[in-house]
Amino acid sequence: MDNLKHIIESLIFVSGNPLSMEQIKSVVPGADTKEIKSCLAELINEYEEREGGFYLRHVAGAYQFRSRPEYRDYVTKLVQATPLRLSKAALETLAVIAYKQPVIRADIEHIRGVDCGGIIRTLMEHKLVRVLGRKDIPGRPLIYSTTKRFLELFDLSSLRDLPTLKEIEAFQKEPIETDGIAEDSQPPAGLDLIKGEAHAGPHPDTEPENEQENERDHDNGEQKADNH
Repeated sequence: MDNLKHIIESLIFVSGNPLSMEQIKSVVPGADTKEIKSCLAELINEYEEREGGFYLRHVAGAYQFRSRPEYRDYVTKLVQATPLRLSKAALETLAVIAYKQPVIRADIEHIRGVDCGGIIRTLMEHKLVRVLGRKDIPGRPLIYSTTKRFLELFDLSSLRDLPTLKEIEAFQKEPIETDGIAEDSQPPAGLDLIKGEAHAGPHPDTEPENEQENERDHDNGEQKADNH
C-alpha cells in the first residue's frame, strides 16, 4: 500500500494512548501484519537516527511517540504534569507483585513482612495493579497482577523486559530513569526483597490486559483476602 508508513505514523501521532497492531489493522484493513511491522520498524529506526526531541517506542505491546527523558523538565513546565509519587513501601509492594505475579496478598505480605492491604488498594487506584481472579484455595483470596499502565510507566514492552537478578544489582548502584515517577521515588526500593526469594520470574500468561476485568470483585472480596 502506498504511503502506509506515513499513514501509520499519523495514526500513532494523533493517538492519545499507545496504538496496537490490531488498532492499526482496523483503520487500514488493506494492509497485512508483515507490512505494518516493517513500516513500524522503519519508523523506529528513523526516529532513533534523527535523535530529535521525541522517538517512537514499543511499549505495553503497542506503539507510542515519547519525549526524550533528557527534556523532561521542559516538557513538565509546559504541560504542568504532576509526577506519580509512590512511597518506598508502595514501590516494594509493586516490585513483589511484578516479579511474583500472579500472586495473592498473603504471599506479598510473607515477603514484605507487613500488612499490604492499604498499599495494594493504592496501587489499584493508580491503575498499576489489577485483580486477576481468585485462587482456588480456602477463602478464595484475590490474585493480583500488574497492568498495561505499569508497563507504560516503566517503559516496558512486556513483562519479559523486567530486569534480571544480575541487573538488579546494578540498579542498587545507579538510579532508574522513568518518565512518570518522581526522582525521589526510585524503583530499586523493593528489589532487595525479590533477591532473597527463589522465583521463576513473571508468569508468561499474565500479560496485563482487560484491566477492568474482575476489579468489581475487589471491594466485596477484600475482607476475605484480609482474613487469608
